[in-house]
Amino acid sequence: MSTLAPLRLLREPWNASEGNQSNATIGASSSWCQGLDIPNELFLVLGLVSLVENLLVVAAILKNRNLHSPTYYFICCLAVSDMLVSISNLAEMLFMLLLEHGVLVMRPSIVRHMDSVIDMLICSSVVSSLSFLGVIAVDRYITIFYALRYHSIMTLQRAVVTMASIWLASTVSSTVLITYYCSNTILLCLIAFFLFMLVLMLVLYIHMFALARHHLHSISSQQKLPTTHRSGSLKGAVTLTILLGVFFICWGPFFFHLILIVTCPTNPFCICFFSYFNLFLILIICNSVIDPLIYAFRSQELRRTLREVVMCSW
Repeated sequence: MSTLAPLRLLREPWNASEGNQSNATIGASSSWCQGLDIPNELFLVLGLVSLVENLLVVAAILKNRNLHSPTYYFICCLAVSDMLVSISNLAEMLFMLLLEHGVLVMRPSIVRHMDSVIDMLICSSVVSSLSFLGVIAVDRYITIFYALRYHSIMTLQRAVVTMASIWLASTVSSTVLITYYCSNTILLCLIAFFLFMLVLMLVLYIHMFALARHHLHSISSQQKLPTTHRSGSLKGAVTLTILLGVFFICWGPFFFHLILIVTCPTNPFCICFFSYFNLFLILIICNSVIDPLIYAFRSQELRRTLREVVMCSW
């Protein structure tokens, strides 16, 4: 059974002739090129865990007025994006299961229409999720380097405009992607977007870490506390590694898959790499599970509100 419809369209390279592709597949038929048989239950479990996690984040932010700020609104939008990834995945799984077992009978035209709707929903959530990860990095950068001017720079109106723009751009781009998914130009735009977000986060977080390290060094020099300096620098380095490592590990393989589709669709190595497509999808869903742990649950105020939400003390 297929998983994640729009990404499924990218499973096989379309820009290779049938003969060349079959020859490459035969040439790359070693055991490690057979891919991984990932059970559908794993997709369902991860999707449900992500859905519950992100739903709790949204509920906590909406409930607590102390969390009604641009920073937490961006985190809320990230949670909604990740939640849409999970909902889309679960919806497609259920849809395909009902069709395969004959419980749901539809005309092929209606099935294609439903598939396109799910395609657009997932693509939109993927693009918006990446966008909000970048926006959160920018917001943190402004908080640190322009702390005194933060409220004048990141006003509520600008935050709302930013969020609305991202959702609109995500919807438009997902429509274009589904319509022209066979175009290398579209794939190159997606790849460029990922690389831009990766470089943006890398530059901003490293700059923030460098400032924090310099600040700790100044304090330790004045107070002669080298142990504090070392532990603070180590903690900052670990945080930076987690942020960028999770982003790269979860999103990198899928976008490397897109790069190979554009550059070497018939190469035996590339054919082998394509066979692990489901693993790349699992990593994207895992990112939706990990995001709340990195960006939301580390807040003491949000954790307190979450306990209230779980205990239904509204």
